[in-house]
Amino acid sequence: MKQFVVTGCSRGIGRATVEYLLAAGHQVHALSRNKDLQIPGATMHAVDLRSDDSIKAWARSMESSGSVIDALINNAGTLVNKPFVSMERSDFHDMADVNWAGTAMLTQAALPLFSKKAHILNISSMGGYQGASKFPGLSAYASSKGALSILTECLQAELGPKGLIFNALCLGAVQTDMLAEAFPGLQAPVQPATMAQYVAEFALHGHLLHAGQVIPVTLGDPE
Repeated sequence: MKQFVVTGCSRGIGRATVEYLLAAGHQVHALSRNKDLQIPGATMHAVDLRSDDSIKAWARSMESSGSVIDALINNAGTLVNKPFVSMERSDFHDMADVNWAGTAMLTQAALPLFSKKAHILNISSMGGYQGASKFPGLSAYASSKGALSILTECLQAELGPKGLIFNALCLGAVQTDMLAEAFPGLQAPVQPATMAQYVAEFALHGHLLHAGQVIPVTLGDPE
């Protein structure tokens, strides 16, 4: 049995990943801003990635309980779909706070909690994958996910020699609420439960063959 931490668990891929890991017999700490969220079998934590105080309080509670993290799945994300000419500085800040900087700060706070050879898996997007198709209205979202991808490579270079393993999965279209916000009316070829299984199994085994990698996971661009 492994001990997982999964962020962004209120819906979509995050919640489905938690449920898959629990069904496989693992212990899961599920993080969400929603204080009322309950996932049967998971240990729930209300954490706001935009708040350093919230992140530090979570890390202290984990340490006081003697928790040791075998894998962290940084799945939390937020999206704004707005033409670039209408973007405000706050839009870019909001994307960075959750999709990039907040993920970095949570990972930093968790450093004393990781087991030897722990796997930190960042969930990025094909929008943040260099050379992949880009779409109007998603400049703030895609660039924040691109920053997360580069952060993954940087942390592997810096912390890999200390025994930690970092990877990023750049996910293509999955039929989630967030996808519906970005591409209204689009029917994606992948359901959340299918992608969740892939994410969970990669978190369990992917670090045996990959380190510091940014990997596309897609059946093709949205149409």
